[in-house]
Order: sequence, then structure tokens, then C-alpha cells
Amino acid sequence: MSDTTVSDHTCGPLSLDERSLPTITLGFIPLTDCAVLAVASELGFAHRQGIVLRLSREVSWANIRDKVAFGLLDGAQMLAGMPIAATLGINQLRMPMLAPFCLSRNGNAITVSSGLYREMALAGGLRGNDAPCVVGHALRAVIDEHRTQGRPPLTFGMVYPFSCHNYELRYWMAACGIDPDIDVRLAVIPPPLMVDSLRDGYVDGFCVGEPWNSLAVEAGLGQIIVSKAEIWRHGVEKMLCVPYALAVEKPDILAALIRALDEAAAWADDPAHRSELVELLAMPAYLNAPAAIIERALNGAMVPARPLAARSVPDFLVLHREGANRPPVDQALWLYSQMVRWQQSACHRGDAQLVRQIFRPDVYEAALRGGAWQAPAPGQDWDVPESATAFDPTSSSVPHLDPGQIDIAAAVAAIAVADGASD
Repeated sequence: MSDTTVSDHTCGPLSLDERSLPTITLGFIPLTDCAVLAVASELGFAHRQGIVLRLSREVSWANIRDKVAFGLLDGAQMLAGMPIAATLGINQLRMPMLAPFCLSRNGNAITVSSGLYREMALAGGLRGNDAPCVVGHALRAVIDEHRTQGRPPLTFGMVYPFSCHNYELRYWMAACGIDPDIDVRLAVIPPPLMVDSLRDGYVDGFCVGEPWNSLAVEAGLGQIIVSKAEIWRHGVEKMLCVPYALAVEKPDILAALIRALDEAAAWADDPAHRSELVELLAMPAYLNAPAAIIERALNGAMVPARPLAARSVPDFLVLHREGANRPPVDQALWLYSQMVRWQQSACHRGDAQLVRQIFRPDVYEAALRGGAWQAPAPGQDWDVPESATAFDPTSSSVPHLDPGQIDIAAAVAAIAVADGASD
């Protein structure tokens, strides 16, 4: 798949001369959770805010990182960990970033090959729709058996070193007694290449966003075993990210973009628009995938494998409701804690304070002030994430590598303490 600029046209009534409007070009990856960007561009929400929004489809997250760094893109849909790694300069040139809008919550899943699933089912007595900890124990048993037989470690694909996918895989495995740095191999694979990698035997499983899990199921290659919503119910996933310098130089354009995205997110999250949204995302310019597959993630009705029936996964993918677009600072800190935990970064003095300045709810709220946006009601604000109540990693029956870091609130508190105590 080549990189392609897919949208710069206008829809709906326009009162302004297009040539006089400022243009902003954003990169995106063909995933179901690019929905808000696609709607903002295709349905005229950006134009009604006085900007021309051009979208550039990219093949990998590394492409997006590099094009934003070298000014080929004004900004992009990014994995939530990307602006943190860029701002801190972890394994890349340091580039301060701003993330003023959350494009999606949840939306990922873990899929294993059909062959591996059969081994897990035999080892763990799986029935097809088992709890994440039960599936994890079955995987642990298979890993032990392979080691006894002298076989090489299983390989799992994830999309980027600083991705939620990487941390979700590690989080789940560690909670089930699997050391992701010793017991398995983790490999970076771009989302559009994930299904082919499973088909060709390069990986035994992967963590990726939709529609790539469901496409593996439909190809008869794999089985979905865990969704992100079951591990971390309200976890941040994709962010609108722009260089800090652009946010300073063009605050009015950024505010207009935030307003356009907020309106587009509300439209995309409305079930009344589901059919139209599915048709839009199915277009070759976006996902180029069957509409019925895309609809599963939007409806939270996932088919784990054939011939199993679809099962409901509450909040599988959230685009707007309950204040989902407000950038969650606490979750940025949790992501940073995972970078430290898995030794991607040392914990330097002041880094946590820098991280607090990347996800910017104040910029988001300022852009929307005076409009229809309302703050989430008490109990609905997702800034302080739940402690994985659906998946109980603190159960005494589950062996842990590091139970203190699994609880999100504890992880945030720990990193804050460490930040104040380290060099």
C-alpha cells in the first residue's frame, strides 16, 4: 500500500472561498479508528470551521513519525505513546509535541493463529469466549510446553515500540505470569501487514486495531482472544498530535481543527449515522475493506472465530461519548510509566512534568468553550482510568511479575514519586 493523499475536497454548503482558507495536512493509518478524521474531511466539518483538511494515508507509524518530524505533515493521528516518546526524545530526535484531542478510546484486540489457539485450547480447556486471565494461563501453559520441547519462543506482532498495543500485550502477559522480554518475542509490524505476517508464519499472534483482527478471522487464519476494552476499559488509543511549534504559531487554526473534530466525533459516534460511516470507511481511500467487517468494531459485536457467533464487547471502540475526546493526563503518565517499567527510558528528573504538558485538556476545552461541548458529568470523566476491573490482575490466583505496576493508579503514583527522586 502506498502513501496517498486521499482527501482535500469539499462537501456541504461553503460560504468561504476555498483558496483563501488555511490548509492543514494530517497523516493517518487505515484503521477503523481513523473515523473522526475521515468524517471531518469528507462531510465538511473542517470547511465549516474555516479550514481545508487534507488527509494523507500512511503505511506505518514510523512513516508518520518521520514525516511529522521533517515537516512533510502538519500533524497526524498518532498512537498515544508517540507524542510522549517524541517529546522526551526516546530513541529518536527530540521533538516537543502537543496532543489536544483524543480521537478514540479502545479499539484494539489480541489475535492468535488458529494453530496456536488449538494448542491453547487443549492446554487450558478453552471454550472460545474465555476471560482474558483464563486465555493468558492457557498461553502460559503452551509456552512452558514449547520450552520443554526445545522449540523457539512464540512471536507476537505489535505496531510500534511506543504503542498502546505493545503495553497492552505486556500488561496482559505479565499479569498472567508471562515475561514478554524472555518468554516470547515481540516484533514491530505495520497494521496493514499484520494479517499477511500471520498467514506467512512470521508471527504466532498480534495486537492491532480493527479491521485487521476481524480480517484474520474471516481469512480463517486466527482467533481473537482478548480485546483492549476487556483489559483497560477506557484506555486512550489514538490522539491528534501536532508539533508544539505549530500549536504556538497557529493557535486559531488548531482551535478550528479541534472544533471540527469534536463535531465529527459526535456525528461518528451517533448510531443513527452508522451505515453512512461504515460506507465511508470502506472506501478504497480509507480502509478498502468489506463494510460488514468494519461495522463489527463500530457496533462492538466481535466474531472471535468461525463458526463462533458474534459476542458483545461493551465500549469496544468509543469515538465521542462520555467526554472521550478530552485528553487524559493521567493516562499519559501511565503510558510513561510503562516506558520506564519496560526499560525503554530511564526515569529522569522532570520527565513526568514534561509528560503532563503533552496531553492538553486545557487547549481542548478552550477551543470548544462557548459551543455545545459540556464537561462530563461526575463519574463519567475518563481522566482517571479504572483499575482493570473486568480483568482482575490482582487476583491471588494470577502470578505476577510486578503487581504494583499493574494497577494504573499505583503506576501513576509510582512514577510521580520516582520522578521527584531520580536524576
